[in-house]
Amino acid sequence: MSSIQSATLGGAPGVGWPYSTDISQHETVIRLSHERSQGFGLSHRDCPDFSLAPRPEFHAALEQNRFLYQHAAPVMETLYEQIANTHSMVLLTDKEGLILHSLGDSDFLEKASRVALTPGVSWSERSKGTNAIGTALTEEQPVVVHGSDHYLYANQILTCSCTPIFDPHGKVVGALDVTGDERSYHRHTLALVRMSAQMIENQMFANVFSDAVRIHFHSRQEFLGTLVEGIAVFSQDGRFLSANRSAQFQLGQSVNCLQAHTFSSLFGLSMSQLHDRLRGANGQPVMLVLSNGVAVWCQVRLRARSPWIGGGESGLAVTMSEPESGTRWEKPLVRPAQEASAQISAQAATQRRRAAARRGLSSLNYLNTGDPQVAQVVRKLQLVLDRDIPIMILGETGTGKDILAQSIHNDSARAGKPFVSVNCASIPETLIESELFGYEEGAFTGAKRKGSPGKILQANGGTLFLDEIGDMPTQLQARLLRVLQERCVNPLGSGKEYEVDVAIVCATHRDLKGAIARGSFREDLYYRLNGMVVRLPALRDRTDFDIVLRKVLDSLCEDGQRLEFADEVLALFRRYHWPGNFRQLHNVLRTAVALVGCEGVIRTEHLPDDFLDEMAAVAASVRAALDTAPAPQHATQHVLGVNDGAALSAPAASAPQPSAASYGVDAVAVQHESPVAPPQLHSLAASRRMEDVALDTMAGALRQCRGNVSAAAKLLGVSRNTIYRKKELLPQDVWG
Repeated sequence: MSSIQSATLGGAPGVGWPYSTDISQHETVIRLSHERSQGFGLSHRDCPDFSLAPRPEFHAALEQNRFLYQHAAPVMETLYEQIANTHSMVLLTDKEGLILHSLGDSDFLEKASRVALTPGVSWSERSKGTNAIGTALTEEQPVVVHGSDHYLYANQILTCSCTPIFDPHGKVVGALDVTGDERSYHRHTLALVRMSAQMIENQMFANVFSDAVRIHFHSRQEFLGTLVEGIAVFSQDGRFLSANRSAQFQLGQSVNCLQAHTFSSLFGLSMSQLHDRLRGANGQPVMLVLSNGVAVWCQVRLRARSPWIGGGESGLAVTMSEPESGTRWEKPLVRPAQEASAQISAQAATQRRRAAARRGLSSLNYLNTGDPQVAQVVRKLQLVLDRDIPIMILGETGTGKDILAQSIHNDSARAGKPFVSVNCASIPETLIESELFGYEEGAFTGAKRKGSPGKILQANGGTLFLDEIGDMPTQLQARLLRVLQERCVNPLGSGKEYEVDVAIVCATHRDLKGAIARGSFREDLYYRLNGMVVRLPALRDRTDFDIVLRKVLDSLCEDGQRLEFADEVLALFRRYHWPGNFRQLHNVLRTAVALVGCEGVIRTEHLPDDFLDEMAAVAASVRAALDTAPAPQHATQHVLGVNDGAALSAPAASAPQPSAASYGVDAVAVQHESPVAPPQLHSLAASRRMEDVALDTMAGALRQCRGNVSAAAKLLGVSRNTIYRKKELLPQDVWG
């Protein structure tokens, strides 16, 4: 048996990879790389080159590698989820070793910055000596460079696993790397990196040759539809176009050598004979024999510009698109008239999945960015996944309850099935019953001609997300309870019942127990829905605000654009109380990204006017409260903290001067509106205790808002918890 046969017929999941990780080969690669590094004039004691590529040059590199970046970014997110919390980061570079994009653990980012592991820095061997990125690109093969393998002593704190990425024509186009603390090395990291690179290559392959005949093959049928399958691409007349790395390995020839071949010379059949074989296979894989004598199982994937392919020779009507499952083709040849709507649906589903991946809504781990409350939520949810336990998400409006629900679905065994979201507050009360439970033709005036299955049936096999469940009309709660208990749906106007299998996730910002006491929410439904209750913290209460801010900003940037915040904007964002939570933050940053243009730094002038006006109004309210509050007779000064209400004391004689910022209002917002009169504030600071000022200001805000704590907190620019912590010190008449 040939070496190719033994490799492709083996039982290991990683079968078909053309690269060895033999120790002696590794030592040879490192030795040769050290010799090259010395030839470049580098010294072991050199400091890493921290110089960034000029901004125009970096943007030009991003533009040149847009196709690579678009396909790599979602895969990088998935790879990062596998290595999160391991003191590591994921890097994408161009073919020269210039870092284009990075994702990393916050605890490792500081160390990474010390060795210049940031976008815009080159990690070629000529610049950094022996390192995984530069060496993998030079050798055009996967490489692990661990600790002392690095040529520069400064980089020996790292362990790096890198593999080159090949474009659909067999040329190196970039590299994918995982770099971490030298002490956190794991021998499986390189396998994850290689599999991720193969995924990127296969996706690029499918897009470049979307209109060609793609032959997916492997000697083991169970490996069809996996990363190790070979993919060879041919024109409609059988001319060879390209092949992925696994196909080259199985065929025993490089892309350059394969250019001389046709489908017939490689697989022993003409294209018309292939069509005949597929027609009789009824959608099942067919067995063909390669020119080297290896028998392989094959499937064909086509996406034609015209629904008619090969009409002159075989007369077959063929229309294909990406399948819902994403990898395996159930019907190699299908008739366009029968499958047109299915094709559109599959393409739409694929686009939705890719959009979700770009937004990072891929898993619970992605949402875990360092806040202890969120981390606890994620841990609880991971323990109850796929246990048929209803999940209830509590939290203010805009805290990301819908994103969390989508992540629960994506991490569950139902991920390949529908995720159907119903906002019980946005659908008119007269329509919510028909939208949720469906209806038969003629069930009511205005009903669709063929009726509607309803959201619950649409979610069959998948997840039903009931957002704002607290707003569901009382009369429908009994019907929903019956569906949850009996797992059957009876559409309006129908005498039939349909069995359903759905996982239930619901969310609300309302106090459901209070609603039960008022009689507006059924107690039995409440206890049917709250199998696991988790609460998402408000954005202003999260300890990972800076990380969240960066993730939201990066999600809004396109084509690898990297924006930064001016210091005054960061200070403003950190002090602001964000009443609209993530939804408001997203809108503010979306406007800023649109206005910043090519400047690269978001400044105050790039923020929405209404946001700045609100900050100015809060500042004015605080100043008015300071001007009208009576002067107490105390010797010390206390300043109210921005978010936690902590008292910071100092002797009155050396007390710092109060400002709007002392009350959670950023100085930038004050300046935007009008300057604060210093003499008034100075005399006030010298004569009164600031805690009394804070309490008086809170009391005035609560009276103005008729005891509404949320409105008062918004007016003052502090969190609701700040007010609640002072509740015992405030007059009783302020509570409305």
